[in-house]
Amino acid sequence: MTKAEIINRVAQTTGMSRKDAIEALEIFLSSIKEGLKSGEKISLVGFGTFYVKHKKARNGRNPRTGDRIHIPPKLIATFKPGKSFRQLINDGEDYGGGDAIEGEEENESDEQE
Repeated sequence: MTKAEIINRVAQTTGMSRKDAIEALEIFLSSIKEGLKSGEKISLVGFGTFYVKHKKARNGRNPRTGDRIHIPPKLIATFKPGKSFRQLINDGEDYGGGDAIEGEEENESDEQE
Protein backbone atom coordinates (compact mmCIF):
# COMPACT_ATOMS: atom_id res chain seq x y z
CA MET A 1 0.00 0.00 0.00
CA THR A 2 1.36 3.41 -0.94
CA LYS A 3 1.03 6.76 0.75
CA ALA A 4 -1.48 7.84 -1.93
CA GLU A 5 -3.61 4.76 -1.27
CA ILE A 6 -3.62 5.50 2.46
CA ILE A 7 -4.66 9.10 1.76
CA ASN A 8 -7.52 7.91 -0.48
CA ARG A 9 -8.69 5.41 2.12
CA VAL A 10 -8.64 8.01 4.91
CA ALA A 11 -10.56 10.47 2.73
CA GLN A 12 -13.19 7.87 1.77
CA THR A 13 -13.60 6.43 5.27
CA THR A 14 -13.82 9.73 7.15
CA GLY A 15 -15.52 11.87 4.53
CA MET A 16 -12.59 14.31 4.65
CA SER A 17 -11.49 16.05 1.53
CA ARG A 18 -8.39 14.57 -0.08
CA LYS A 19 -6.50 17.75 0.81
CA ASP A 20 -7.42 17.39 4.51
CA ALA A 21 -6.46 13.70 4.46
CA ILE A 22 -3.06 14.58 2.99
CA GLU A 23 -2.53 17.20 5.70
CA ALA A 24 -3.60 14.80 8.47
CA LEU A 25 -1.23 12.08 7.27
CA GLU A 26 1.65 14.56 6.91
CA ILE A 27 1.08 15.83 10.47
CA PHE A 28 0.99 12.26 11.78
CA LEU A 29 4.19 11.25 9.97
CA SER A 30 6.07 14.43 10.90
CA SER A 31 5.09 13.93 14.56
CA ILE A 32 6.65 10.46 14.50
CA LYS A 33 9.78 11.73 12.72
CA GLU A 34 10.24 14.66 15.13
CA GLY A 35 9.73 12.42 18.16
CA LEU A 36 12.29 9.91 16.96
CA LYS A 37 14.76 12.65 16.07
CA SER A 38 14.53 14.01 19.63
CA GLY A 39 15.06 10.50 21.04
CA GLU A 40 11.48 9.83 22.14
CA LYS A 41 9.77 6.45 22.03
CA ILE A 42 6.41 6.60 20.23
CA SER A 43 3.91 4.03 21.47
CA LEU A 44 0.62 3.46 19.67
CA VAL A 45 -1.41 1.08 21.84
CA GLY A 46 -2.75 -1.81 19.80
CA PHE A 47 -0.33 -1.10 16.95
CA GLY A 48 3.28 -0.92 18.11
CA THR A 49 6.23 1.19 19.15
CA PHE A 50 8.64 3.28 17.10
CA TYR A 51 12.03 3.89 18.72
CA VAL A 52 15.63 4.76 17.91
CA LYS A 53 18.20 1.98 18.16
CA HIS A 54 21.95 2.56 18.53
CA LYS A 55 24.18 0.51 16.24
CA LYS A 56 27.77 0.19 17.46
CA ALA A 57 30.79 0.90 15.29
CA ARG A 58 32.13 -2.22 13.66
CA ASN A 59 34.62 -3.47 11.12
CA GLY A 60 33.47 -4.68 7.74
CA ARG A 61 34.78 -5.48 4.30
CA ASN A 62 34.38 -3.75 0.97
CA PRO A 63 32.69 -6.45 -1.10
CA ARG A 64 34.33 -5.26 -4.32
CA THR A 65 37.95 -5.06 -3.11
CA GLY A 66 37.91 -7.16 0.05
CA ASP A 67 39.62 -4.33 1.98
CA ARG A 68 38.74 -3.93 5.65
CA ILE A 69 36.73 -0.80 6.40
CA HIS A 70 35.50 0.89 9.55
CA ILE A 71 31.72 1.28 9.78
CA PRO A 72 30.91 4.17 12.15
CA PRO A 73 28.19 4.02 14.82
CA LYS A 74 24.74 5.19 13.79
CA LEU A 75 21.15 5.54 14.91
CA ILE A 76 18.36 3.68 13.13
CA ALA A 77 14.58 4.01 13.38
CA THR A 78 12.97 0.77 14.49
CA PHE A 79 9.38 -0.46 14.77
CA LYS A 80 8.24 -3.22 17.11
CA PRO A 81 4.67 -4.37 16.49
CA GLY A 82 2.42 -4.70 19.53
CA LYS A 83 0.98 -8.00 20.69
CA SER A 84 -2.51 -7.46 19.23
CA PHE A 85 -1.00 -6.39 15.89
CA ARG A 86 1.22 -9.49 15.77
CA GLN A 87 -1.80 -11.66 16.56
CA LEU A 88 -3.84 -10.00 13.80
CA ILE A 89 -1.12 -10.68 11.24
CA ASN A 90 -0.60 -14.26 12.43
CA ASP A 91 -4.28 -15.32 12.51
CA GLY A 92 -4.62 -15.11 16.28
CA GLU A 93 -1.25 -16.66 17.14
CA ASP A 94 1.49 -14.67 18.87
CA TYR A 95 4.88 -15.85 17.62
CA GLY A 96 7.20 -13.74 19.70
CA GLY A 97 8.38 -10.20 19.96
CA GLY A 98 10.38 -10.37 23.17
CA ASP A 99 8.28 -12.99 24.92
CA ALA A 100 11.07 -15.62 25.03
CA ILE A 101 11.78 -17.36 28.32
CA GLU A 102 14.74 -15.88 30.17
CA GLY A 103 17.95 -17.77 29.49
CA GLU A 104 16.69 -19.29 26.24
CA GLU A 105 17.94 -17.92 22.95
CA GLU A 106 16.20 -18.37 19.66
CA ASN A 107 18.37 -20.01 17.03
CA GLU A 108 17.38 -19.32 13.45
CA SER A 109 19.48 -22.18 12.11
CA ASP A 110 17.30 -24.68 14.02
CA GLU A 111 14.20 -23.29 12.29
CA GLN A 112 15.75 -23.66 8.83
CA GLU A 113 16.57 -27.36 9.15
